[in-house]
Amino acid sequence: MTLGLVEEKLKEAGIHKQTTLRLIDSNSRVKLGSTPVTFFRTSHSIPDCVGVCVETAQGAVVHTGDFKFDQTPVDGKHAEIGKMAAIGQKGVLCLLSDSTNAERPGTTKSEAEVGIGIKDVFARTTGRLIVTSFASNVHRLQQVIQAASASNRKLAVVGKSMVRVITIASKLGYLKMPKDILIDMDEVNRYKPEQVVILTTGSQGEPMSALTRMARGAHRHITITPNDTVIIAASAIPGNEKSVSAVIDQLHRIGADVVYGSQAVHASGHGSQEELKLMLNLMRPKYFLPIHGEIRMQHAHRELGLQVGIKKERIYIVEKGEVVEFSKKQARRGGKVPSGHVLIDGLGVGDVGNIVLRDRRLLSKDGILVVVVTLNKKTNTIVSGPNIISRGFVYVRESEELLEKSNELVTSILQKCVTENVNEWSSLKSNIREGLSRFLFEKTKRRPMILPIIMEV
Repeated sequence: MTLGLVEEKLKEAGIHKQTTLRLIDSNSRVKLGSTPVTFFRTSHSIPDCVGVCVETAQGAVVHTGDFKFDQTPVDGKHAEIGKMAAIGQKGVLCLLSDSTNAERPGTTKSEAEVGIGIKDVFARTTGRLIVTSFASNVHRLQQVIQAASASNRKLAVVGKSMVRVITIASKLGYLKMPKDILIDMDEVNRYKPEQVVILTTGSQGEPMSALTRMARGAHRHITITPNDTVIIAASAIPGNEKSVSAVIDQLHRIGADVVYGSQAVHASGHGSQEELKLMLNLMRPKYFLPIHGEIRMQHAHRELGLQVGIKKERIYIVEKGEVVEFSKKQARRGGKVPSGHVLIDGLGVGDVGNIVLRDRRLLSKDGILVVVVTLNKKTNTIVSGPNIISRGFVYVRESEELLEKSNELVTSILQKCVTENVNEWSSLKSNIREGLSRFLFEKTKRRPMILPIIMEV
């Protein structure tokens, strides 16, 4: 499934012909250089999920990926608990484990329960149904398809990523699609509302997603009405709460019935506290790195590690880019590697550095003052100026007195420099910048960027 999605991306970029794709499954064994890597099947919301075991010279380093222990998985493929226990039995140097639900007690409910919840909503709804979910959550999409088939509804798919995933998953056999259930968007209005389900992107309130455009009344084909029922079969990723809430509010404003949150139409793909403890007990690592989640979730995961007997000094919580080094099977914090956003400005990638960004921030906050002055090189006297040009700092016509005093200050600074035989441009500019900056901050409590321009004749 992963390769199917990647291949499609490579085709879009026009580089699939020069790329080698290698299929692995949970039984594969590959070598990266001289290091063997093995895999074990985990349960998550996308098919074919695996954890990774890197068998280094110092011991096994295990990365769980996203996981939960689903006892009734939709595709019938259970997590390979026996294989995990065998890895733990051999000895794990370090475990990197998913922390997303580390604050949530108990266990995460099965994806199969969501299918029951979705079928219930379908059964009691007499109007048109609009369902949104993560496009990658193939098991959830399968349950929507089954519910649509059971209630004799036709299915229309909206959103580029949703169409792509359904096309690939159907072709590879991950989605079982009843014959003649799919219809095009253009055909939706030919059917009665109770005969249609619309499956769409936009579960995170993305501004340009199909559901958000429907809620705004800006979608080409679908206009949501008070008779529609919208199922949001996903939870908000931390940071997206505001945009998701805005879409739900807009749908309520229209008058639609909205089913979301804890109303039995969503199950997390990540294990809760008891499952995270089970993973720790299966792997029994010497060192533990909680990963994937906000810092508060990683701290909660650390507490679970302490509960199952991992020593405090052997649990590392690291920021992005921080290095944990292993030498003679002992861990210590190393340096840092480059991480974070790469900024693209115009045609350049990564050429906008910190100093340029700092200048832009300063310009946007307090504006700029340009001081232009012409000096006679022989006599060290001011020939013209100083002229002060203000942009984004103060409105010139309403601040004439301030600018006049600034002029006088620059003149006195230059005369003082001349009497002290300071005639290097860099020194003159530095004195002007410092003196004027101090004066303007006293008067306005703002620090504009000051750009002295000195010309010699």
